[in-house]
Amino acid sequence: MAKTPEQIFVEEKRENIAKSAEDKKLQELSRQWLLDSSGYRYSYNFTWLGRPIIQYPQDIVAMQEIIWQVQPELIIETGIAHGGSLILYASVLELIGRGEVLGIDIDIRSHNREAIEAHPLAKRISMLEGSSIEPGIVDSVRTAAQGKTPVLVVLDSNHSHEHVAAELELYSPLVTKGSYLVVFDTVVEDLPAGFAHGRPWDKGNNPKTAVWQFLKSNERFVIDKEMEHKLLVTVAPDGYLKCIKE
Repeated sequence: MAKTPEQIFVEEKRENIAKSAEDKKLQELSRQWLLDSSGYRYSYNFTWLGRPIIQYPQDIVAMQEIIWQVQPELIIETGIAHGGSLILYASVLELIGRGEVLGIDIDIRSHNREAIEAHPLAKRISMLEGSSIEPGIVDSVRTAAQGKTPVLVVLDSNHSHEHVAAELELYSPLVTKGSYLVVFDTVVEDLPAGFAHGRPWDKGNNPKTAVWQFLKSNERFVIDKEMEHKLLVTVAPDGYLKCIKE
């Protein structure tokens, strides 16, 4: 049977992604560009439907693709900041016609909370204030996730190895087969030591080291390398984890 134009397009796309992954010069240029742009806080330059979204545009597009593919009933994100990511997720869910977003942050500043709650997409968003690994918060999230499917989880709060490792253990069981567990800022491991400027994470102590440790003992998830390869520039190398088992 002859291939459809759509099948041909998808195959050509995958071939191009595979070839770019093998292009060492392109990979190095992408890494260097991310490093250089980080010095200017490039990720702070963008908004989503009026709210600051502290992400690189490539990762914004990646999350849109994942949400549309998975069509989750619930998206859980640790780390809220200005709320742009919550609005992004809610906007895609609004187009899908169902789904809720639950954001967690240890400190939801009043001006950010007010702006998020006043947004036209606030009806799809709820927030919890407290540490994402505090038992009471975890219990509330588990209650919110009960009976929901699919569930997608995004980790983007404290980027230390210890904290992310704890989040992975606590929140990975909520992710349903076929969905994703996305761990942002794994790129810290690929940056020069000291680049985090006094933060409690650095090379050797960051989300990527936590992911590597997690995957040694958890067979439910695999790294979606195709996502990373097609983005070329991403703050989440090895951080797009697809759930392949119940």
